[in-house]
Amino acid sequence: MRALRILFGTAWLMVATAAGAVQPDEIMSDPALEARARALSAQLRCMVCQNQSIDDSDAALARDIRLLVRDRLKSGDSDAAIKQFLVARYGNFILLKPPFTIETLLLWLTPLLALALGSIAIWRAGIAKRSIETAPLDAAEAARVDALLAGDE
Repeated sequence: MRALRILFGTAWLMVATAAGAVQPDEIMSDPALEARARALSAQLRCMVCQNQSIDDSDAALARDIRLLVRDRLKSGDSDAAIKQFLVARYGNFILLKPPFTIETLLLWLTPLLALALGSIAIWRAGIAKRSIETAPLDAAEAARVDALLAGDE
């Protein structure tokens, strides 16, 4: 029964994913322009969704941006010009893969810095454990250990 639920769930996800968010009235008559529009839409972030492209989003704002992209493609704008227009309007956040700039340097380097600091902390903790020296047992303690190991006590 569980396998059947997993099978139906997977099939439903495949159908839902294949449907996409682009509505039939948005599709352009020129297949080359439509392909460019889809490729460009896949690179642009929906501003109201959580890390989702406008191509996949059902949000009204994503639809507006998809229509804007298609209108600008019809008017002859290049992909770079459309991206530049949208970045000027919404900032680099609209790009799913923002460029590496001075403004985004901290954003890009923070994971590496966290990894380096974590590695140093783990390394130092290992050194601290190895450097702890224990005092040798005195005669009374050694006799007690021997008695415990022999099972006398």
